[in-house]
Amino acid sequence: MLKRLVIIPTYNEIENISDIISAIISLPLKFDILVVDDNSPDGTAKKVRELQANFKQIFLEVRNAKNGLGKAYIHGFKWALEQAYDLIFQIDADFSHNPKDLILLNKACEQDNADLAIGSRYLTGVNVVNWPMKRVLMSWLASKYVKIMTGLPIEDTTAGFACFKSKVLKEINLDKIKFIGYAFQIEMKYKAYHKGFSVQEIPIIFTDRTKGTSKMSSKIITEAVFGIIRMRLTKLFGRL
Repeated sequence: MLKRLVIIPTYNEIENISDIISAIISLPLKFDILVVDDNSPDGTAKKVRELQANFKQIFLEVRNAKNGLGKAYIHGFKWALEQAYDLIFQIDADFSHNPKDLILLNKACEQDNADLAIGSRYLTGVNVVNWPMKRVLMSWLASKYVKIMTGLPIEDTTAGFACFKSKVLKEINLDKIKFIGYAFQIEMKYKAYHKGFSVQEIPIIFTDRTKGTSKMSSKIITEAVFGIIRMRLTKLFGRL
């Protein structure tokens, strides 16, 4: 039987963490859960420890400080490979990704032979709920910009909801991932695609968080915009 792990990176997600874990545990497929917490001052890790007392499939890794989404996921990916998981999922803690859609990502990898399955906001139009129009437009244009600059045949290049087969993560040198913000999501897709792995997008509905605060910043956006150029040049010079 395949071993499945859902990685949830957290920083100050005390308002969401219990509900998102409960929603995943209640799914008809068995998913283990790894919370990678960046030493949240609001007690997120403490809440996870309380839940661990009742559910053996919950695991917790606490890092010393908040130093980027990408670093948190790399930590989680390495942990997953050490524990021999077959399918490794990414999901946000804030319910912007519907936990029920983990079933769709699982099907794409387990039954439809995708090596990387992506929960896509833009595959069938713009499926985003509760975002202001300015942010929707910025996100959609960002994905189009990345697609043009990189040549990736992916509509939602910045998506953070995905499933990797373990062989993809083994092939990518995780220690050489450059980006720490949302550009990390692009870099992982870019490297997986150019290493010849099959990529499948699954249409989902993305709903903005109703609890907690967004971690988006101008620094993260700048990294993504200029990082794409750097990543493209790296590929052209054969150093990907």
